[in-house]
Amino acid sequence: MPSSTLVLRTEQWFVRQGAPTMIEGYGFRSHVLPRMLPSLTFVAVGSFAWLVLLKSTGLSKWVLLGVIVAVMVSAWILLSLFVRRLPSFSRRTTVLLLIGYAAMPIIVPTLQYVVYDQIITPGTENSQSLLWINALWFIAFFGVAFVAMMVATTYGLGALLKAAIRHTIADLRNSVHLLGRALPPLLFVTLFLFFTGELWQAMNLLPWARVSLIVLLFASITVLASAARLRDEIGRVEQDLRPEILTVACKGTPLAGVEIAEPLPPKRLNGRQQRNLLVMLAIRQLVQAAVVGLGLFAFFVVLGLIVVTPAIATLWIGEPPDMSERLGVPLAMLRNATLFAAFGSMYFSVTSMSDAEHRRQFFAPIIEKVERALEVRAVYLDVRERAVA
Repeated sequence: MPSSTLVLRTEQWFVRQGAPTMIEGYGFRSHVLPRMLPSLTFVAVGSFAWLVLLKSTGLSKWVLLGVIVAVMVSAWILLSLFVRRLPSFSRRTTVLLLIGYAAMPIIVPTLQYVVYDQIITPGTENSQSLLWINALWFIAFFGVAFVAMMVATTYGLGALLKAAIRHTIADLRNSVHLLGRALPPLLFVTLFLFFTGELWQAMNLLPWARVSLIVLLFASITVLASAARLRDEIGRVEQDLRPEILTVACKGTPLAGVEIAEPLPPKRLNGRQQRNLLVMLAIRQLVQAAVVGLGLFAFFVVLGLIVVTPAIATLWIGEPPDMSERLGVPLAMLRNATLFAAFGSMYFSVTSMSDAEHRRQFFAPIIEKVERALEVRAVYLDVRERAVA
């Protein structure tokens, strides 16, 4: 196979693995924007659905919506097939695409204004303010959508999300094994705190918004711990690029047939590549922690239903507890279960990276994907240098 074709197929493999920044010369115009094109078109075409919902009624409304959805899906599929070759857009094409997308927040409100002409007298204060409000809303929406798509495309979040879903299903299938090993030490740390009266008083008053912030704080600590650990792992992998290790890593990739005669020199990662690997590691860690967290939440809810009767809850809180209207159980119990599930998930993730036994069981399979990306990248750069030469 020609070296140039091998390099291109390996770059496509990096994209599928959720590590597109490993591609040499990775940039916005050459790699990010072409892969953003299906998403940009999807959002631009989908914005016209607002006009259909605004004006149309009856059967015609659903027919028009069906046409718009069909166009959106067709454009997504066709453009996705086109960008698989990762075409590099010229500067002129890039400018035209960005101008076309930037014009959509103006085009859609203007069309809406024309539609409203039949209802609101043109030139009135009401119609003018409506036009400006909707224009600002669309500008904000398209701006946020563009930034979100750029970040997701740059770091391969779509491929990482697909992999996370597959691993989640696998974790759920093996949840008995996972929870059987993870829950006992976590319960040893958290169990008796669950029966603290002061905590029940606080959880009875604490709104769900603040509980969500606590969960987010624990998740942030998990990500920070993963980032610190990732630096050590990258240094270890870069120092061990022996031919036998690289050959095993390249199995199942386009580089499987490449002969590696001697150790390869390590290549320094830039900031964007390190962030990509961190996202890869953090998503997998958070997914595994979520499985453990769900198990902890279920355990504490069942424990609360068995042990904490309404009389005991009233005794701890000092007044009748606030009840969940849908479930008919004290809200303090649900919030306590959520708090301990989040804390236990964080504790599990940090322990899995530091404790030798937990690392072998839980963290090693996760870090192997990061290690493989770095090892394949070393061979890819070597092949690419020979192709250029």
